[in-house]
Amino acid sequence: MSFTNFTTLPVWHSLLLFVPAGAALVAVIATKQATSVAIAWRYARAAAMVMLVAAAAGLVTRTLTSNSAGTLLRADTVGAIMLALVSFVGWVVIRYSQAYLAGDPHEQRYISQLLATLAAVALVVVANNLVVLTLAWAATSLAVHGLLTFFGDRPVAVAVAHKKFILARCADLCMVAAVVTIGTTFHTLRIDQIGAAAAATALPLGARVGIVLVALAALLKCAQLPFHGWLIQVMEAPTPVSALLHAGVVNLGGFVLLRFAPVVDGAVETRALLVIVGTSTAVIAALVMTTRVSIKVSLAWSTCAQMGFMLMQCGLGIWEMALLHLVAHSLYKAHAFLGAGGAVRQTQRKQLVAKPAAPNGSSILVATAVVVAGTCAAGWAWGQLPFADPPSATIWLLVGIVAVSLAPLASAAHSPGGWRTRLPLIAGTIAVPLAYFALHDVAGQLVPHGPAAPAALLVFVAVSFALLFTVHTLCVIAPTGGVSTRLYPWMYGGLFLDEAFTRVAFAVWPPPAPRSRPSALPSIETVPDRTLA
Repeated sequence: MSFTNFTTLPVWHSLLLFVPAGAALVAVIATKQATSVAIAWRYARAAAMVMLVAAAAGLVTRTLTSNSAGTLLRADTVGAIMLALVSFVGWVVIRYSQAYLAGDPHEQRYISQLLATLAAVALVVVANNLVVLTLAWAATSLAVHGLLTFFGDRPVAVAVAHKKFILARCADLCMVAAVVTIGTTFHTLRIDQIGAAAAATALPLGARVGIVLVALAALLKCAQLPFHGWLIQVMEAPTPVSALLHAGVVNLGGFVLLRFAPVVDGAVETRALLVIVGTSTAVIAALVMTTRVSIKVSLAWSTCAQMGFMLMQCGLGIWEMALLHLVAHSLYKAHAFLGAGGAVRQTQRKQLVAKPAAPNGSSILVATAVVVAGTCAAGWAWGQLPFADPPSATIWLLVGIVAVSLAPLASAAHSPGGWRTRLPLIAGTIAVPLAYFALHDVAGQLVPHGPAAPAALLVFVAVSFALLFTVHTLCVIAPTGGVSTRLYPWMYGGLFLDEAFTRVAFAVWPPPAPRSRPSALPSIETVPDRTLA
């Protein structure tokens, strides 16, 4: 590959794209050579700040210039947004980690692995070459593996990380096969050229096979059922690792699909795969989440459900909302994990306040009517007519799902409490759908809406979420009723899908033995007698 082809982007674009990943890679080398942990943290904080400033500068330049792409790198608004998101989350996680891991004997190794993960993710975001994207995505998984096994003396941590390692290698094989099939079909490895060719003509068989493989890789790395267990069980890892994993690594599958949006739009089998698996995961994970008490485990099931919802949006062709969902979920989940320690104090405060009355059938019926009316009012106020065209039907379906999820809010408004309590809650049922329509229009300027999804997929989504709403309502109204008592063991066990997968996976590739870990404190045998006196 000639240097001329490499620099088809303007030089300053190339530099801005390389700075975040380059700064992180330089910091990896520097932290390994650092003579003290304090110096290593200083290098890490400096690299995080450079990444954040460069990503912010790149985002600003994207608003002032047109999108451009080279043989290896791609400078566009979507990539700039994602790069700024990853850099910001990385900056926060590094600052949080310094206090969290203070005094750990392997602190310096943690710093280099964290920076390596950020460098790999940054390279995924700016890649415009299918080989570079595949290698960077695989490097992300390998770097995260070191973080997940940070406490490598714990058998559970080693076993769960090994389970993720197996799935990640299967996803990498899918991507390698996709490189071969898509590259030979379109005679190029440039992602922008592949998308342009797919949008211009009907997809040949090789492209259809290749994009199914990309979708399978995304499903595996986004922890979709039945390959979700590792995401739920990696709670042995340090909390900042969980924040980075859920906010900047797991959702890369959705970003990769965004890069191949024109190809996905032309492959109905890929769209059906994403919608069916994503919707099923979102519905089941949402029910399982309600059975969990642990804050971090509940958040992990939430991520599983949210990733399913995002992949469902990709399958429906609502790429603008998939991008918005990706960004919003990353920011929320990073904050939720890093603030999980405050859940105990919040629980103690709630115990000092009288519990509100449990909703009954009439309050939920009124709540549903309120959210439906609020959604319709918001849509008409924004000029969105229901079912005016196929894309409009898809948007209204998603808005309806979001609106129905507000039924508990409206149910609280229906309970006694006076108008000062009710009015803000009722206003929220109008404000949220209105904000959804507004953000949809804003995101639509960045990512075009795909072609209308087949009616069968829309019906499947509508029926699935209607079933979720019905089952959840029955469980809330009658927590000791027949539906709740029959479903609870299955939902608490996640339908026992992970147990079946784990038995098969570990039979084929058993996990390694835990490694010994030196203690941060001397053992009692090594302490002189005079110290104990």
